[in-house]
Amino acid sequence: MAILFNSIMTIMIKPQAVEDVVSKIGELIPQDLKTIRDEFHTNAKAVLVAGLKKMDLVTREEFDVQKAVLAKTREKLKMLETELKNLQKT
Repeated sequence: MAILFNSIMTIMIKPQAVEDVVSKIGELIPQDLKTIRDEFHTNAKAVLVAGLKKMDLVTREEFDVQKAVLAKTREKLKMLETELKNLQKT
């Protein structure tokens, strides 16, 4: 799913991406159920967009920063655990 973030971190959903997802799912509905297929297409776009807007998403950049912070914290924790074990031995 193509989702972009603007500079103030609000989610901008690409309409074409939503349309593509809805169309692909709609293709799974048999042709002879045209009414249901049309209703699905109309309603699914609204539901999909609303669901994506409710998600608590972060940018890739923010994710990578937090991942690096976590790695550094884990390394520091290992160092402190080793230091604690050495102090307990004495």
